[in-house]
Amino acid sequence: MSGDPWLELAENANTYTPLGPKDERIVTGRYVLWLGPGADPGWNVAQRFRFEPDELEEVRAEIRGHVRERGRAACSWEVGTHARPGDLVERLHALGLVDDEPTSLAVGMVLSEPPARGPAGVEVRRVETDDEWFEAERIAAIAFGMKKTPKRRRYFPDPNNAIYLAYVDGRPVARGSAAFGERGATLFGGSTLPEARGRGAYRALVAARWDDAVARGIPVLVTQAGPMSRPILARLGFREVCEIRILVDRFG
Repeated sequence: MSGDPWLELAENANTYTPLGPKDERIVTGRYVLWLGPGADPGWNVAQRFRFEPDELEEVRAEIRGHVRERGRAACSWEVGTHARPGDLVERLHALGLVDDEPTSLAVGMVLSEPPARGPAGVEVRRVETDDEWFEAERIAAIAFGMKKTPKRRRYFPDPNNAIYLAYVDGRPVARGSAAFGERGATLFGGSTLPEARGRGAYRALVAARWDDAVARGIPVLVTQAGPMSRPILARLGFREVCEIRILVDRFG
C-alpha cells in the first residue's frame, strides 16, 4: 500500500462508509461485501479483495451465495489497484463477468487541503424534507440521463449519510451526497442540471461538504471519480491515488 493515509478509503469506499438503515456489510479476510437497499448491481458491491488465485472460484461462490440469500441475482466487483491477485480483472473476464456500463473505470481521488469556495450567488443546504429529497433525486435523474422518474417518499435525514442541494436564484440546480466515517468524508452523486452548469454549483457543494468534514474533525474528502468529474475535481485540488475497475456478475 502507498503511504497515503486515505488511499484505503478512496480505493474501497463501501468498506468504511457508515451504513444506512437498510444496508449490510459482510467483512472477511478475503473480501468485503456491501449490500444496499436495491437489487441492481450497484447496490450489491464486493471489494477489497485479498486472496490467492486458486481461491477465486470459492470466493465468487461465497459472494453469490450472500447475494442470492437476499433474493438478488447480480452484484458488482470493484477491483482496486491493490487488489490481490494482481490479474483479478483478467481472471473475472475469463469467468464471464462484464465491464460495468457506461464506464468501468473509476479513479480514487483525495482532497486534504481546503478547496476553493463557491461563488456568492450559490447557496448550499442539507436536505431535510421530503420535497427537498425529491428535488435532489429529480436533479440526479436528469443529470445522469436516468429513464425512470423518481417517486416521492418519506425522507428521514441521516447525519452520517447527508444529501445537499445547491440553489441558484432560489432554485435547486445541483445535488451531492457525503458519507462521514472515521477516516474521512466520502463524496457521492454530484450532479448539476445541464442549464445550470458553469455557475459554480458543483464547487459550492464540494466546499460545503468540506466544511462539514472539518467540523467533525475529519478534514479529508475522498471520491471515486468518473471521466466527467475527474477534471473538475483536479481543478479543485483533488489528487488521484488509485484506480478501480468495476465489473458485473449476473447469475440469475
